[in-house]
Amino acid sequence: MQAPEIQIVEKFRIACDGGEGALGHPRVWLQIPTDLGWVECPYCDCKYIQTEFEGKV
Repeated sequence: MQAPEIQIVEKFRIACDGGEGALGHPRVWLQIPTDLGWVECPYCDCKYIQTEFEGKV
């Protein structure tokens, strides 16, 4: 089993589609909570970390 992907992003609202074209998943919009600094995609478990929180979560 592969570990979930981690991406560092600049914005607090991002879209995830699995990144694999036809093999991905439906596009979902995710809101990163400003107090946590990260969010996980409910489809692919990719973890998005806002740049201000990099190294803190």
